[in-house]
Amino acid sequence: QVQLMESGGGLVQAGGSLRVSCAASGITSSFFTIGWYRQSPGKQRELVANINSGGGTNYADSVKGRFTISGDNAKNTVWLQMNNLKPEDTAIYYCNARTGGRIYWGQGTQVTVSS
Repeated sequence: QVQLMESGGGLVQAGGSLRVSCAASGITSSFFTIGWYRQSPGKQRELVANINSGGGTNYADSVKGRFTISGDNAKNTVWLQMNNLKPEDTAIYYCNARTGGRIYWGQGTQVTVSS
């Protein structure tokens, strides 16, 4: 069973930085994608960024140039470095893993950006 353990997040002023981490356990395949989605009140959950086991990355247009996703395959850990945060980045951030034809979610971590 794949489990995702998130850490990081919190409260920061606009223009500041935060880093969230996702440690995945139970992934047995060499092929997987791990990433971050976010959801704010009244909005649908949306992709923020993801990285696959080959190192390929994908970003939402709204975070390009500000957020960087990176990963360590040996540790099955993915980090999302968020710089120049804006109030509209405020949301619950969920770690997501796709492997073996299945999708897994973390419990979510709150990121709040004050103006």
